[in-house]
Amino acid sequence: MNMSNHCTRSSYMKFLPRFAAWLAAGLLLSGCGGGGGDGQDPDPLVEDFGMAFVMRPLAFNGNGALMQPDIREIESYTPGGDLYYRDLASPSAPQRNISGAMTGGMGDVKDVEVSYDGTRLLFAMRMPDIPGLDPEDQPTWNLWEYDIAASRLFSVLPEGITAEAGQDVAPHYLPDGRIIFSSTRQRQAKRTLLDEGKPQFAALDENRNEHAMVLHVAEVRRDQNGDIYDLVDIEQVSMNQSHDLDSTVLDTGEVVFSRWDHMGSRNAISLYRMHPDGSELQPFYGAHSHATGTNGSDVQFLQPRQMADGKILTVLLPFTGSQRGGDLMLIDVANYIDNYYPTAINLGALFGPAQEPATVNVVHTDNSISPGGRFMSAWPLDDGTNRMLVSWSACRVVLNSQILPCTAANLANPAAVEADPIYGIFLYDMDSATQLPIVVPQEGMVFTDVVAAAPRTLPPILYDKQQGVELETQAYDEGVGYLDIRSVYDVDGIDTAPGGIAVTADPALTLATDRPARFLRIVKAVGIPDNNTKQVPGTAFGRSSGQLMREIIGYVPVQPDGSVRVKVPANVPLAISVLDADGKRIGGRHQNWLQVRPGETLGCTGCHDHASDTPHGHPQGPVSVWPGATATGVEFPGTLAALSPNYMETMAQTLTRLDPTRALPSTDPVYDDVLTNPTPVVQLPDLTYAALTTPDPTTDACRSGWTSLCRMVIHYETHIHPLWNVDRGADTCTSCHNDDDAGAPMVPAGQLYLGGGYDPIVTAHLKSYRELLFPDFEVDINGQDVMVQGPPDPVTGQPTQVPVPSAPSMSTAGAAASNTSFFSRFYTGGDLHDGILTPAELRLLAEWLDIGAQYYNDPFAVP
Repeated sequence: MNMSNHCTRSSYMKFLPRFAAWLAAGLLLSGCGGGGGDGQDPDPLVEDFGMAFVMRPLAFNGNGALMQPDIREIESYTPGGDLYYRDLASPSAPQRNISGAMTGGMGDVKDVEVSYDGTRLLFAMRMPDIPGLDPEDQPTWNLWEYDIAASRLFSVLPEGITAEAGQDVAPHYLPDGRIIFSSTRQRQAKRTLLDEGKPQFAALDENRNEHAMVLHVAEVRRDQNGDIYDLVDIEQVSMNQSHDLDSTVLDTGEVVFSRWDHMGSRNAISLYRMHPDGSELQPFYGAHSHATGTNGSDVQFLQPRQMADGKILTVLLPFTGSQRGGDLMLIDVANYIDNYYPTAINLGALFGPAQEPATVNVVHTDNSISPGGRFMSAWPLDDGTNRMLVSWSACRVVLNSQILPCTAANLANPAAVEADPIYGIFLYDMDSATQLPIVVPQEGMVFTDVVAAAPRTLPPILYDKQQGVELETQAYDEGVGYLDIRSVYDVDGIDTAPGGIAVTADPALTLATDRPARFLRIVKAVGIPDNNTKQVPGTAFGRSSGQLMREIIGYVPVQPDGSVRVKVPANVPLAISVLDADGKRIGGRHQNWLQVRPGETLGCTGCHDHASDTPHGHPQGPVSVWPGATATGVEFPGTLAALSPNYMETMAQTLTRLDPTRALPSTDPVYDDVLTNPTPVVQLPDLTYAALTTPDPTTDACRSGWTSLCRMVIHYETHIHPLWNVDRGADTCTSCHNDDDAGAPMVPAGQLYLGGGYDPIVTAHLKSYRELLFPDFEVDINGQDVMVQGPPDPVTGQPTQVPVPSAPSMSTAGAAASNTSFFSRFYTGGDLHDGILTPAELRLLAEWLDIGAQYYNDPFAVP
């Protein structure tokens, strides 16, 4: 197709007749081949650079329907995929099958990359299944490199045990020669499990479908020919609990990649960036831009590539459907954090959108027929021409058993059904909006993962941060980093403190008992093993599997200005919650995983409400609303003069600088007021585990001194259910909340049974757990459902009998969501439960509910 320089996306439909003519001429249905010298006219397109691409057959299910894979399913493969190379980007140039000798035409290849000098190809390849082997023993995706000039193919990682130790995909060259890739190896996570005294295993993603693919960096040795001959090391650099994919290097030397955030209710793939060593991990773009597909449909951001002008080219597509193709989108990441949210410096000056289509094609991303076809991959040419190689499928429909082009008339026909895709390779010129075929599409085949074997600009090298230089020595040695929050009252750039942070920060104006934020809870994800490692039934997660399993790392006080500086374990996925004086979470759960490297400080201005459209955790997001200390040596208002701050320091920064031990978390939420002058006498509730008479979820060693390996692990049967049987005399919970009174049947008080015994239907749960968290029906003295008259039968008109619903007392949404139905009953001035449970017991219940009210929080504790 040859389009006017003035062609716009909205005018694309008028060019459909040209597509129709192209299709009718058979161009898109001809075979894929190479060669020349047949007397035909010279190719209209001959580019003097080589190119590589993957060719594989379309995949169909047992019913003959086209398979629509989920983009989150990374381990799957389509037999018959191979890597091809042409010395020239030309329709008639000869091509050679690079991988066929290894795969026998029954393996698969994907994620092709080119070295910066254009001499080598890097890709993931999977060998065919071996008949008779168990699924876990079948070949894995491995990394391979191809020397173009020498026609040599070899494994990046030593073949055998090392290469087969995980699924390795999406490799990319770093400027220093190392290779960053996505892998299920989870090397650091396994070391942490070993340190924790647990079996080593590769954790599943948060869908519990595949092993989580996270970023690793491999350092290799090369001989005088540049060929890899040895592995130096592999290091895990990202700690996500779901997939981190498609990493590439920006012109700053940073790595940008696609992260699948699937913590709790979040389920989206956005762009993140970090240094190659895993430090300074932060959201980059798209957390609030997913509803930007066709008709507001949700799309995900994959395959990021930086263009010459700094914009990011991505493939936008839904999780499933769309024939695994999508739209090519350019994102102005220099000026925007989200589609309609500019960087802080551009607030009020720019209004979006940040995203603009990279082509004139009208591409649908909502699984409707896409008139402009779909794109599967793209490779920008680094030659100053504003062109790119694309894998594209023209739009076709099936009408009356015929495959026809997507003309306006055919698209308007309600009987039209989208035909199978026909992806070929094209050269697209973004300046002239022209598109020319290089690898002619072939029916039943897919041509994708195209790259140009041409030199590219080498980005700067960001060397790994060094202990004693960028990384604090003592923290590095301890295996910890720091989390530094400027103020938890800074929510999306808005001062939310009562009366303002300045008022709340002044102890003379606001007592500790009057401050809404009192503690910070640090929570760690628990990896879930596959069934070959440990069978974990759904009942192990309890009422809701959305939070999977969680461990509590510890607590630290929130200072009067809302600031926090605390040591946290390095190289583990972390989340945080702000708590009130009773140890209950304020606001919603944290919705993405944090990580720090040993010795690193991760700083943030404040907190985030994900329901808002304000970006979170982005360095160019809203500026801090809390300036901190007004001058060096001038104490904070209402505080001790001896606590002398530096200019702009927060209270937490000053305290931990003067006394580093105050950065240590504790197993208990305990507030020690060392700032106020004079120190007020404030009676605080005893929330410590030491006040419990039932088992607590930590160890003696962690109670006496926190280390990076301290964990608080709560199980319902071990730690929560015993509370109902604590001897409180007449106020013992099971005295009233039972179905037996000294051998005589009784109706449990409030229709809530807290006695012993397992549920007769869900036998993996104690009945008391089901009673607390699941909807039920009222029962009579015989344990039968109480029936009342219901609405007339809609068919017969006769009266009906229905059971009486009984709402649960607790919610997996957290302690605050359980306040009215449970906690408020135990407060002073409440109902008959006033004071029955101690503050420490209520704290234990609150933290258990806040992390998800799981039945178990250790998969290896599950029977």
